Amino acid sequence: MASLLDRKLLVLTGKGGVGKTTLSATLGLLAADRGLRTIVVEMGEQRRLPELFRVLPDQAGAETELRQNLWSMSIDPDRALLEWLQALGGRVSGRVLASSGTFQYFAAAAPGAKELISMVTIWRLTKGERAGRKSREGFDLVILDAPATGHALGMLHSPQTFGAIARVGPIASQTQKVGELLADPARSAYLAIALPTEMAVTETLEIQAGLQQQIDRSLHAVILNGTLPRRFSPTDLARIDGLQESDPVTRSAALAAHAVHDRANFQHNQLARLRRRDFEVHAVPFIFTAELDLAAVKRIAQHLARQL
Repeated sequence: MASLLDRKLLVLTGKGGVGKTTLSATLGLLAADRGLRTIVVEMGEQRRLPELFRVLPDQAGAETELRQNLWSMSIDPDRALLEWLQALGGRVSGRVLASSGTFQYFAAAAPGAKELISMVTIWRLTKGERAGRKSREGFDLVILDAPATGHALGMLHSPQTFGAIARVGPIASQTQKVGELLADPARSAYLAIALPTEMAVTETLEIQAGLQQQIDRSLHAVILNGTLPRRFSPTDLARIDGLQESDPVTRSAALAAHAVHDRANFQHNQLARLRRRDFEVHAVPFIFTAELDLAAVKRIAQHLARQL
């Protein structure tokens, strides 16, 4: 765990709906319990972490304290644009700059502009800054709950994309610093979150290829979320098969047990598929609960802590 949480930035990505926010909260809890001042960053208008922790979120774009050593924040690219412009524009109001037709055309036409602005905000958090100002205390760790794979790779590639346009001045300087953070294995790490399905594992392989191609990095680890345990030995299965000639209720139970075993076996084959590619893989168990609440997330954290 020390080797992972000692970074300044952890980026979690993967297919939509695989549990990135849940695992971001889980890693945030683990880091906070180690005494690290940690912030989990969501993108867009998402504020799922305050809801999970039953905390009223602060104003948009502000850090919300969830518990001791743990905060969350949501980055709206448009708001980040205003703050970035205020920092770059000196005495000129950010709103005045943002309403400039020339800049609006530039921001719309320049590839990677809004993605880079979001990454600059994240880079500032790793430096203990917010909107160009030093925080009272910096963060030891920033966890980015990144968008789905394609958009996430676009964000991570934005320094190279935008850097081809902005070659001098403060924009170029910030672009370079963001790129250095994303390229430095000592300061940043990338985690793929996936369900144990064939499609999700295939997308994980595509994430790895995209990271290598676009920023010359590799996945630190893959977390398979919602993995079923293997409950039955070959002897157990033989006994279960012998029950299929029993009464209808017992036969239905035997068929259900066999179906669960087959599904778990398939999932563990997907895990083995990743390990054959030399990935570090950690399985998170399926939580049998009606609602994935904070107590369930804490259970996942305890399980993952033992693996990591």
